[in-house]
This record gives sequence, structure tokens and C-alpha cells, in this order.
Amino acid sequence: MNRTDVTFDSAGILLAGHLYLPAPETAAPLPAIVVGHPGTGVKEQTAGTYAARLAERGFVTLAFDAAYQGESGGLPRGLEDPAHRVEDLKAAVSFLTTHPEVDPERIGMLGICASGGYGIAATAGDHRVRALATVSGVDVGRQFREGADGSQDPAVVQGMLDAAAAARTAEAHGEPVGMFPVFPETVEEARALGGRHGFEGFEYYRTGRGAHPRSAKEFTWSSVDRIATSDQFRFVSLIAPRPLLLIQGTEAVTRHMGTLAFADAREPKELHWIDGASHVDLYDRPEYVGPAVERLTEFFGKELGGA
Repeated sequence: MNRTDVTFDSAGILLAGHLYLPAPETAAPLPAIVVGHPGTGVKEQTAGTYAARLAERGFVTLAFDAAYQGESGGLPRGLEDPAHRVEDLKAAVSFLTTHPEVDPERIGMLGICASGGYGIAATAGDHRVRALATVSGVDVGRQFREGADGSQDPAVVQGMLDAAAAARTAEAHGEPVGMFPVFPETVEEARALGGRHGFEGFEYYRTGRGAHPRSAKEFTWSSVDRIATSDQFRFVSLIAPRPLLLIQGTEAVTRHMGTLAFADAREPKELHWIDGASHVDLYDRPEYVGPAVERLTEFFGKELGGA
């Protein structure tokens, strides 16, 4: 397996990616998988972990940074735009169709966390994607509106929308782009917030466990209204008759989102549980990533015609 740096266009913005190719003796053309990163993530983190593991199993894989983030282009920096995130995934498919190692009729998609939701939206509208899998997939719009566990006070998102509106007005009057932090600054602050999910996010992104200097530490306030009014799961039923695999940890606070997407999806579909895993465990913990990769290998091997 080898990794090369690549770039490709997404609606006028140049994206930076890592293309993973299987061992040289593998005969081309090969099945390929687009791998989308979580919200705030970059290609060097969990998306790269899964891309590398799947390339070792014979698939061409592509992990990349979303527009406005990481090494990719786009201004303002730190914008999280669900519509463009979906466009990025489709642009990644377009890039793979031009690569000589790839069979354009055998392209799949893997979305992790927020990219699970974005992957559902992208696949629903792009018939070039032959099979979709998600790991800890969430609808980030629903998460902003209702919280990770669905119990958030509705006043929270209303307050964020007030702040987003004020920031847009300030920017119109010449003030700098308004930003809000995604994670607490210290481990003490993270623990004080309570809840395993929030602390694990901090631990992965802000400590030696998974931190990367280019991962997003803050988003623009103009991201908020874009996210809050998005609905990534809405058209999950359009994926059929193409196959859908949803992988969730039994201990993930976001696991209900997988069951919601599964209920609305049409056959063929599978909801696969990783026993004992939390949402973030599936980013990097070997005891959970290993079984997830094995199931993904079986799924994509069957649905994309083998590697």
C-alpha cells in the first residue's frame, strides 16, 4: 500500500487529499472508496486510518480535507457548510472516475461521524456511488438542533442562531469573521461539561490521542444557520436499491441516529453493532476499529465486486 498527495476541484475550491493504492501487484482496474472525515477532522486522522486499512485489503481509497478546512482551499477558514460538504464527496467520486487504477463502475463511499450524514445525502443524489457505509454516522443538523443524545433544550440552538445572525450583521459592517470554539480549552473544562461523548471528543481532537495541528478548533458563526437548517438523513430512502451499511457502537450516545436512518432506509440495508464501542472509540481504538474494518471489507468486497 502506498499513499500519494492529490488535489481536485470541488465547485471551484481546490481540495487536498491522500490517495491510497493497494500493493503494486494488485491488478487494475480496482474498486475504490471515498472516505469522508468527521466534523472538525482532517484526512490525517480517522479518515486516513480507515482509508489505509481498506487499501491494505485491496481497495483504492481517497481521504481528503473538506473545503474551508485542513489543507484544502476556501474562505473563510473554518466554515462548515453542509451543502458544500456533500459537494466535496461528489467531487471526490468524480476525481476517482478519472484515475487509471479505478474501475468507475465500482466506487463506494464511507462516511464517518458527520460525513456519515453527508454521505447519505451525497449517495442519495449520485448514482455513481454503488454502495454506502457509515461509521458512527450522524445527522449534524439534527445534532445541532437536538443535541448528540436528542435531549437538548430547544433554547440552545435558538441562542446559537441569535449569535450567528449577530455575527453576520457584524461582518456586513466590516468586522472580522466571527468564530466560536468547538471544544473546551482544558481537560478540566471538558470534564466539567459532563457526559462521556463531549469529553471523548475533546480527548481525541485536543490531546495526544488524535490531535492534529490542522484539525478545526473553531467554526465560523455563519456555519451555525447552515448546519441547523440542514437535514442529511431526509432522502436516505433514495439510496435503494443500492446497499447501505450503518455501523454503530452499542455505547455511542449518537446510536439513536443510526436507528433513525435505518428505519427510513429501504432494503438492502444493515445496521451493524460493535459491542462496547462508543462514538469516538470507533475513530481509533484498535479493538473496535478492527471489527469495523472487517465488516467494511466484507461489505465493499461483496457490493463492489471484490478487490
